[in-house]
Amino acid sequence: MTHDEIGEGFASPPLAPNVLIKTVGQPPHGSDAEDRRDSEQVARVTQQDRPTVKAFAPEYQGALGSLSVNSSLTEVLAKGVEELKAAERAGQRREMARCGLAVAEACRRLGRIEEADAAWKASYRAARSAQDKGAMAWALWSGGTLARQRGSLALAYRLLRLAAELGERGGDVVVRGYSLAGLAETGRIQGDYQAVGELHEQLLAEARRRGEARHTVWALEGIAQMHRNTGSYDKALALFEEAAETAGRADDRRGRAWALRGIADVVSVRDGDVDRALALLGEAESLCREMKLSSALAYNHKMRGNVRYRAGQYPQARADYALALAEFEEMNEPRGTALSRLGLTKALARLGRNPAETVVELAGLRETLDRIGLRHARDMVDRAAAELGVGPLPGTGPRAEEAMTR
Repeated sequence: MTHDEIGEGFASPPLAPNVLIKTVGQPPHGSDAEDRRDSEQVARVTQQDRPTVKAFAPEYQGALGSLSVNSSLTEVLAKGVEELKAAERAGQRREMARCGLAVAEACRRLGRIEEADAAWKASYRAARSAQDKGAMAWALWSGGTLARQRGSLALAYRLLRLAAELGERGGDVVVRGYSLAGLAETGRIQGDYQAVGELHEQLLAEARRRGEARHTVWALEGIAQMHRNTGSYDKALALFEEAAETAGRADDRRGRAWALRGIADVVSVRDGDVDRALALLGEAESLCREMKLSSALAYNHKMRGNVRYRAGQYPQARADYALALAEFEEMNEPRGTALSRLGLTKALARLGRNPAETVVELAGLRETLDRIGLRHARDMVDRAAAELGVGPLPGTGPRAEEAMTR
């Protein structure tokens, strides 16, 4: 892959179901080993460098290595920009790459998409000029994660595959694991459970073996979500609860917020327990606001809409979906935007909206989700049409517009 190709669109095959975790050895000791020794001691995060009881954030490196996984994103961004400018003045390419990574991740999680895109590419260029494969891999991981967030799934696959390969070549077991996890999550949100289910299980076993609390929580939540989406609610609830407990012990507030959201979803859909679900979402919202987790907060608001919609509280659900939609649109987050539009469309239909308008909206949503490649969400649109009595939907945009004249 050339420098000019970084960030451009790529075609990429689907994730193979037999992607396996390999044990990554130590970095090779060649003629440049001494030149890279200081950089590796600071920038390369290994389980020997970090405690295993508490969650840690390996994307915060170099001068930012003291930041916690629970540091507010505004704090991370401010410190990252400050240290990045200092590294630029000193001409320290490796430190520029590390600080740029933190800036990219803070911007991404705050929904500042264009800034995040520029930051991960700058981090990659700095790492490449320093010939630091580990730092290059981390930058590609950030870019791949951003691509998934923006709905560019083919690009996400491409960048995350390259990140995993560079992580292995550079001897960075952590970035390789994070990149494999990114591939697994990309397949999962597409609904390709058969292909990525085994990889999730392998990553969970590897995270537990190494004592990585944050990665353990991520894997538990991913497996739980697949069980929830296939109707295995008891298994899903047990795994979400284990994730919440693990995150709590490890002081991983971000992970706990996502797990609480999952628990709320299951107790709502399985038990119809609206009060408990809303209480869980209230706790999760507090964690999101404390850490300035814009994307997680928007998904939390969308889930609150789901809970209220299932309970027949359609005016409240409409308000929650509209709030989430505005938040996702501000972040340019296509998946969240589409899912919030779906919820809002259903709530409006229940509140008496013209059925023809509902048909147009659902048909447009299905095309959007097809374009992104979210098979599970596309099926949700078809189920919504049947539930609302407006299916089957027209297959194309022009046919959908014709529905308005019926």
